[in-house]
Amino acid sequence: MSRLLPEIGHWYQELGSRQVFEIVALDRDEGTVQIQYLDGEIADYDLEAWGELALVTAAAPEDWRTAFELDDDVEMDPDAALHPPQWGNPLSRIEPDTVLGIDDF
Repeated sequence: MSRLLPEIGHWYQELGSRQVFEIVALDRDEGTVQIQYLDGEIADYDLEAWGELALVTAAAPEDWRTAFELDDDVEMDPDAALHPPQWGNPLSRIEPDTVLGIDDF
């Protein structure tokens, strides 16, 4: 039924369930498509099953990032997610004592 080719980062809507999802991975060698719904659930389809879906293209929903608790600042500054402000805190450099006789080495 579906004549739409899956493309990573594109949004689609399944007509039967009315669910909107994004293509997050595509493996042409294995013949699989991985999708992610708005609630964060991941699903896999093989290309044959993909072709049987009744799909239309869809615009990315305005609130698609709420399931992942992302805000606009993270998208604008990807380093903010990798280097939180508490990393500069001198107390974070203190090594903890050995716990229950377990050593790091």
